[in-house]
Amino acid sequence: MGQPIPKEARPKGERTRNAILETAVHISSAEGLEGLTIGRLASELAMSKSGLFAHFGSKEDLQVATVEAARSIFIREVIKPAFAAEVAILRLWKLCDDWLSYVQSGVFRGGCFFAAAASEFDGRPGPVRDRIAAIMQEWLATLRDTVKAAQDAGQLERKLDPTQLAFEFNSLELGANWAFQLYRDKQAFVRARRAILERLRRHATRSGVALLRPARVSRSRVRAR
Repeated sequence: MGQPIPKEARPKGERTRNAILETAVHISSAEGLEGLTIGRLASELAMSKSGLFAHFGSKEDLQVATVEAARSIFIREVIKPAFAAEVAILRLWKLCDDWLSYVQSGVFRGGCFFAAAASEFDGRPGPVRDRIAAIMQEWLATLRDTVKAAQDAGQLERKLDPTQLAFEFNSLELGANWAFQLYRDKQAFVRARRAILERLRRHATRSGVALLRPARVSRSRVRAR
């Protein structure tokens, strides 16, 4: 693969589109994808509506593009750092820990973009819902496959159901996001991390427990807003 193209060397149209989508993901995470309109974006960015229409032909096109932009940010903030860990059980822990950190640190203005979008579109058939559902399935599959990798490495019990553990971890993460967004409960992240580590240690083999010893529940780190 070649070297990435520096931002300043990219075509102006691409840079403008990326700047629009960066604003769009923050608006959507806080106000919902349905609240994301060409007019709302034009006001936020001090751009003309016609200028925005040149990049997105319809509201649905804008929504789908925003979902894709949020996916790229999520991969950058959670997936890539976690996969730097070569040991499977530590990679699994890091996936969960980094997910909680990405909500805590305010990567998106309104918390987890996909938690908000999934709640908003779960009963609305169409391209936007389908893409959100596919991305959420990708996340669950990543957790499940990492559990399997830890089992294959002899770090987690073979009898453990990977789909069940992935479901539990995802539920704990979403619960922490909900408690923080609704109640500003910073301790929800501590509780979620503690529960995830407890489950990992309960199902770990002897070698897995030894590998998990450096893992610990970090202190809450919420960005001031």
